Amino acid sequence: MDMGSFLHQFVQQLINGVSLGSIYALIALGYTMIYGIIKLINFAHGDIYMLGAYFGFVATTMLGLSFLPALVFAMAAAAVAGIVIERVAYRPMRNAPRIAILITAIGVSFFLEYGMILIATPQPRTFPAVFDATVYNVAGLVINSQQIVILGSALVLMAALTYIVNHTKAGKAMRAVSFDMDAAQLMGINIDKVISMTFALGSSLAAAAGVLVSIYYNSIDPLMGMMPGMKAFVAAVLGGIGIIPGAMLGGIIMGVVEAMVSGFFSSTFRDAAAFGILILILLYKPSGLLGKNIREKV
Repeated sequence: MDMGSFLHQFVQQLINGVSLGSIYALIALGYTMIYGIIKLINFAHGDIYMLGAYFGFVATTMLGLSFLPALVFAMAAAAVAGIVIERVAYRPMRNAPRIAILITAIGVSFFLEYGMILIATPQPRTFPAVFDATVYNVAGLVINSQQIVILGSALVLMAALTYIVNHTKAGKAMRAVSFDMDAAQLMGINIDKVISMTFALGSSLAAAAGVLVSIYYNSIDPLMGMMPGMKAFVAAVLGGIGIIPGAMLGGIIMGVVEAMVSGFFSSTFRDAAAFGILILILLYKPSGLLGKNIREKV
């Protein structure tokens, strides 16, 4: 492989990796936000991404909506699902030991997966083509319209989330609760409301990722959330769990690493690469790339 073709292949995989990474980043944001507020790793989060894909499917096939309305519908429906899950499964466990909440999260994950298998059958379904896939050839690099839509939508959603967290009253309440829940409560902040809103926001971002992936791969199934959910969790840990910019950075890095491994070695190794990153991060920088190393106080 000469230098020119290596560079060409490298840039092509970088493009593919960034569009895949932006999906991981959207899912990782939910993990990070929920962890930042209630110190819970919501392992059902990957399945909310799957729910989003099915909501998008219903919106496009049964309701006949076009891309943007279907995306908004899926995000709104998943936000409601996120609030219900928090209310039913996590709120009663709020003062329970950490391990009990973790097991509950895994239980919710199985409930969503097998509930969806019951409702929609385990058969993969073909997601309707919402818009024509145009392939652009830029200086020998192949970019398709779906990648542009994925990246564009992800950037808009991340910018919107950043604005909400940093510049709105609700965002200020979320930051206060994540900083010190007891003090926030004493200042008159309604903790339950803030936690519900965090679940709604995180779930809607995961649903958006679900719809975008469905459009890209044209196929959805009830277990589609398991692997992306785990990888997005690795992305959140990589960036520093509980840190919003960290989730975005971690997602992009994960996507690029996966694309590079697929492009230069073999696609069979790409999942191994993702979990290899997790092991390295836990060994050498457990607080994540953007995390500060704070020792646990006893």
